[in-house]
Amino acid sequence: MLERIFRLHENGTSVRTELAAGLTTFLTMSYIIVVQPAVLSGEMFGESTGMDFGAVMTATCLAAALASAIMGLYARYPIAQAPGMGENFFFVFAAIPAAAAAGSAMPWATALGAVFVSGVLFLVLTLAGARQAVMNALSPSMRHSIAAGIGLFIAFIGLQNAQLVIADPGTAVTLNPEFGSPDVLVFFVGLLTGAGLHARRVRGAILWGILAAGAIAIVIKLALPMMGSSVAGSPLVANSGLVTRFELADHLLAPPPSLAPTLLQMDVRGALTVAMAPIVAIFLFMVFFDTVGTLVGVAGQAGLMRDGRLPRARQAFVSDAVGTVAGACLGTSTVTSYIESATGVEQGGRTGLTALTVAVLFLVALAFSPVVIMLGGYPPITSPALVLVGAMMLGNVRHVDWSDHTEVVPAFLVMAGIPFTYSIADGLALGLVSYPLVKVLGGRARDTRPASWVIAGLLLIYFLMIRPAAAG
Repeated sequence: MLERIFRLHENGTSVRTELAAGLTTFLTMSYIIVVQPAVLSGEMFGESTGMDFGAVMTATCLAAALASAIMGLYARYPIAQAPGMGENFFFVFAAIPAAAAAGSAMPWATALGAVFVSGVLFLVLTLAGARQAVMNALSPSMRHSIAAGIGLFIAFIGLQNAQLVIADPGTAVTLNPEFGSPDVLVFFVGLLTGAGLHARRVRGAILWGILAAGAIAIVIKLALPMMGSSVAGSPLVANSGLVTRFELADHLLAPPPSLAPTLLQMDVRGALTVAMAPIVAIFLFMVFFDTVGTLVGVAGQAGLMRDGRLPRARQAFVSDAVGTVAGACLGTSTVTSYIESATGVEQGGRTGLTALTVAVLFLVALAFSPVVIMLGGYPPITSPALVLVGAMMLGNVRHVDWSDHTEVVPAFLVMAGIPFTYSIADGLALGLVSYPLVKVLGGRARDTRPASWVIAGLLLIYFLMIRPAAAG
């Protein structure tokens, strides 16, 4: 049956190879199971968003399993899907504040509504064959600058959560003088482990980094009571989040956390407002270009492109759109194709059986919720994943056309604006509003498209109306 569905022999692969490729892909992307609930719940930042950690974890695994299964069975590509890094931070740092500024009683639900609406629009555009028009709305330089800017932002947050970078009244931020604190030690163990294994192309390097950080945190936690009151009460330890926030899990296995706190809680009516229109538009563009880049990159690596075209592209886009809509209904942010799927392709994955294997493993992961909650509740453990993912996303700067100043200036405003304003929405707005204006002033008005002016107009409304209200 598997041969008939996936045409394994025709694609030069086998069941064993596909299962191994699926396991490899899952290991490289499974960090999202820990990171996603920590981000969306606010646990990672020490400030609750109102979303339940356990419910988000369950929603994340279910949405990833559903989308990956659709990709495997419908599009038949070895590409896994899950809530995207970048989109989740935009959800917390842009969509929720925008919803709050617009007067939403439950901002996170309105943000989920924006994800739902963007997913529906993505599905409509896909079924209507309007993908090319959307692709042409932003130049390649601008698309890649967005990914790079979010990468810098994610890495900056990781350094802050690890307590390596701390607040300073004179310079805004500075290096933590308590370099030997438990928080910083845990972070560096995870970072160096993940970076070293990634350099050696070890499967699941980021996940192994998280587990290494978790292991050293457990050792320190258990060792502190035996070190005496003078050590445990020292400023180096007492000021550490390790003592006050890190709790050991009582069990390794448990039933999945309930979905009830987030299931069908999205506020679609609240998302269908002028105030939320820029947020919906950005969600749409982020998922679209993430999907395009991943599909083309991974399919090209696997040798699945035909005459420069991607067969069954429509089916692949549908799986992303359905995953995003379903994810919003379950209670998680935008679902997209994962570039980590390239690791499975390197192991020989060539068919949808690889993606289907990933889907099954996400369901299995639900049984390990106590471990996920333990690791996700202590930021220095997940911070290495943020820094490593941020570093990889920053690699997009090589695709910016540095010889064209009408591209460079708006792209730089995005890349610098996102981390320096500590807001994805503000950084994006700076670049995308300036893009058509710089083109016109630079004598390159013909390079702009109507969609870029529409985006600039929507974001100008954000700057003039939504942003002041959020700041107030």
